[in-house]
Amino acid sequence: MNMDWDDKKAFRWKRFKHSFRFALNGLKIAAKEPNFRFHMAAASVVTAAGFILSLSRIEWLFILIMIFGVMVFEVINTAVEKTVDLVTKEYHPLAKEAKDLAAGAVLLFSFLSILIGAIIFLPKIWRLF
Repeated sequence: MNMDWDDKKAFRWKRFKHSFRFALNGLKIAAKEPNFRFHMAAASVVTAAGFILSLSRIEWLFILIMIFGVMVFEVINTAVEKTVDLVTKEYHPLAKEAKDLAAGAVLLFSFLSILIGAIIFLPKIWRLF
């Protein structure tokens, strides 16, 4: 009976390991997308600014939530776009709407990120002058 339990545990671990590998592959695919790269570059600039301006722990929490939120939305947007492209190669108004809606979600969260970034960074920048 102990062998059965060990086999099940090994199988679960193997599945987990494969799932992790699939997720990393998804991130590699996302990293090839121009918009994802743009957001990565913006995240790098914001992170550098955060270190230079000595953000507090709470400020870092908000910044990290915004950075990772935009990345998550961008990955979901890419998945929607690829799924729609898989389903139809022809122009279809609903396919366009699905893609536009997913892109709109990224844009909305990006606007929120800019707003929160402004609330956090602008007072610190103004103090420098």
